[in-house]
Amino acid sequence: MKFVSFLIGILAFSLFSNTVVSQDSAAKAAFQWTVKSKKLAPGQYELTFSTPGTTGTQLYAPAQDLDGTASAELSFTYPDMVVESFAATGDTKTINPSFFGNKPLNITEGPAEWKAIVKFSKTVPASLLGNLSVYYNKGDEFLPDIPVSFNTTLEGGVSSGGKIRIASIDIKSPVNSCGDEATQDKSLAGIFLLGFLGGLIALITPCVFPMIPVTVTFFTKKSKNKKGALFNAAMYGFFIFLIYVAITIPFHIAGETISPEIFNNISTNVWLNLIFFAVFVAFALSFFGLYEIILPSSFANKTDSRSGHKNISGIFFMAATLAIVSFSCTGPILGTLLANVANEGPWPLTMGAAGFGLALGLPFALFALFPNWLHSLPKSGGWMTDVKVVLGFIELALAVKFLANADNVEQWGILKREVFIGAWVIIGIAIVLYLLGWLKLGHGTRFRKFSSLRISFILFFTLFTAYLVPGLTNSTYANLSLLSGFPPPLSYSVYKHHVLIARGIEPIHNDYEKALARARAEKKPLLIDFTGWACVNCRRMEEKVWTNREVDSLMRDRFVVVSLYVDERKNLPATEQTVFRSDGGNEKNIVTVGDKWSTFQTENFGATSQPQYAIISPDEKALTKTKFYTPDPLEFSDWLKCGLKAMSGEK
Repeated sequence: MKFVSFLIGILAFSLFSNTVVSQDSAAKAAFQWTVKSKKLAPGQYELTFSTPGTTGTQLYAPAQDLDGTASAELSFTYPDMVVESFAATGDTKTINPSFFGNKPLNITEGPAEWKAIVKFSKTVPASLLGNLSVYYNKGDEFLPDIPVSFNTTLEGGVSSGGKIRIASIDIKSPVNSCGDEATQDKSLAGIFLLGFLGGLIALITPCVFPMIPVTVTFFTKKSKNKKGALFNAAMYGFFIFLIYVAITIPFHIAGETISPEIFNNISTNVWLNLIFFAVFVAFALSFFGLYEIILPSSFANKTDSRSGHKNISGIFFMAATLAIVSFSCTGPILGTLLANVANEGPWPLTMGAAGFGLALGLPFALFALFPNWLHSLPKSGGWMTDVKVVLGFIELALAVKFLANADNVEQWGILKREVFIGAWVIIGIAIVLYLLGWLKLGHGTRFRKFSSLRISFILFFTLFTAYLVPGLTNSTYANLSLLSGFPPPLSYSVYKHHVLIARGIEPIHNDYEKALARARAEKKPLLIDFTGWACVNCRRMEEKVWTNREVDSLMRDRFVVVSLYVDERKNLPATEQTVFRSDGGNEKNIVTVGDKWSTFQTENFGATSQPQYAIISPDEKALTKTKFYTPDPLEFSDWLKCGLKAMSGEK
């Protein structure tokens, strides 16, 4: 299977993302539109779309059939409205394009004006959000334009408010200074170490391991002295490291032009999680030996042809060649790492890739420095194929996780907690059977005796699988605290009432105004929980920290708790859908519940990652700095107490 095929899924998401955030995208529409509205009758409005046109283009007028495709389309998120008519009002010209069978069609060249009549059956919103899609000719080409988002005010429309930016919340100057300073700095070292661990695993795969003695021996023989061999090998390792870091540069560039919530949207986007599910299944099948995922051979050959140079550039291309030809082994491992930290932003991606590249490149320099170590390396053989097969099963387990992310967000009911755990139990049993030699798969090795290492892995996966089994039951043993947050939440269970669900804390769901009103009535501080359906660390907090006796008592008796889901895909009521303009002048369409709360979090609390916890007073003032993922119940409890002191005026 070619690498290009693998990119199809990523490309699909890229196109989807551009549609969603078209206003922030670097891509520009061919036509610039102005949209105005006019009230005709109660609930009925006329929308006027005008464009100066573009030189050398022919714009198809609306209300025409282009072989099954509408020449222009209006789409809205409101269920209680209809488009009664949509037509061109200015001058049009009739053409007979050959690519539509010489059928007569109306087009405009230059300025155009279109009008649509829309009618609302219920409440009219204060502003109308929608998308306009059009088609046009440019010379002999038939092209779709980039869908354009628009927002226009409706006379007499009703707005229910729905605050986004709250001026009284100053998170930089809270009453008490307890809390966390940042979200990502503390995790960068951990992500780097995970990347390093992934690189070490990649080293023992059949694509990389045999290259170590071959490459080091090559440098030793080609160099005139030991110092030269060490320098060349060190540069080789450095270039491997540099190549893997370089692949994350586009994320830094893109981060300057897209909305700050985009990295969180990556982890919770349903379509992307489904794409990752498919990609990881493809990776697993590749590891099982059904096929190989490789980069185009022409690319590899071109890079390899340049590696024969004796200068630094030759060493660089040797490193690039290794990265390319080893992709079938390193790609799935690195992809697993990057996919799981994609929601954290560009720097965690870079740190993960840096750790991975360092682990791959470092052995080449070390073995050049100590060439005698080469004799202690185990010989290449079938054991590396066994490593690949086991990694294939692990990829399948991760594929199940990505499918569960999509299922959690959409609440399809496909992978509830026990179904998820059951799938992992089956995968665990398959790994044990394979290592025992009872399950034949791909090009698995035939072994005559069990080595101590194989026995160790058999015991590990047997114990891990046995640990999962109680998770299938509705009992107190189903907690699986070591995996807390990774399976779906206990509330998403095949059992109607799971015995482990904490009954005490019942956060208000996605209703900030209701929670604030209760906090004012009860004169309690408001604890805001920014969370997500696909947030692993959120589930860990709820299952391991919130259930702590002291934390439970504080949250239940001393606070009003509201959980705001930043990945909630349900559309807001029409009167709450709007366009938010930040202080920097950027605009964002607020259409879904998640749009509202992710923007609310960013604007008031300066973060995009979850979980994030904030304590504010009933008059909406920050009582403390915010708190992020805190697995220590005592530390979280101390922060809650600090918020209570701030509420009472204590320091």
